[in-house]
Amino acid sequence: MKNLFAGIVICGAVCGAAMGADLMGTASVNVTSDTSATAKNMAFDEARRQIIVDALSPYSDSSALRAAVVGEKSSVLTSLIASSGISGEKLSDTTYAAKITMTVNRAAAKNWLASHDIQNWLTVDESVSDTFPMVLMFNNRISDWTNIRRTAANAGIDLNTVAIADGQIIFHVASARRGAITIALRNAGWKYKDRDGALYISK
Repeated sequence: MKNLFAGIVICGAVCGAAMGADLMGTASVNVTSDTSATAKNMAFDEARRQIIVDALSPYSDSSALRAAVVGEKSSVLTSLIASSGISGEKLSDTTYAAKITMTVNRAAAKNWLASHDIQNWLTVDESVSDTFPMVLMFNNRISDWTNIRRTAANAGIDLNTVAIADGQIIFHVASARRGAITIALRNAGWKYKDRDGALYISK
């Protein structure tokens, strides 16, 4: 009983921290290149990668996270950033230095972690009562899930993954976006059925 209670207390603390996590980080950069413009782009890319790792490491498998960030395209990582700020900016003809602060988009980060199969306990600040479950019956987990995520992203819809097992991926979508996601899925060639409020998706 003591072990069970300890497990509940630890889980509650971790889940609470993940829910209320302030996904913000700061990086001090100093980069030299052929021009200051190139140096600035390189500096922001460097800061972005560092901040994403720093912000998400406490809520995910940090080793898998670092490997994914290293191999990810800059444009994809840029889409995970909600806002950024600069202070102490200094530049010359070939150098750029600054203190860069960025805030990571929680929902986008959650989806990105799931797309790379990175274990995490990051949650979105959205009540389950304001969402509804969707179940993807996939044939190929990677390609089908990538397709679903792309379809949702194009429609401006965030997906909150709950579980991946036994040929299914279960995720939540904001109730207010139910009509938008069904239209987007239908236009992308997906079929869906409503079963007691949950949408089951398949090709």
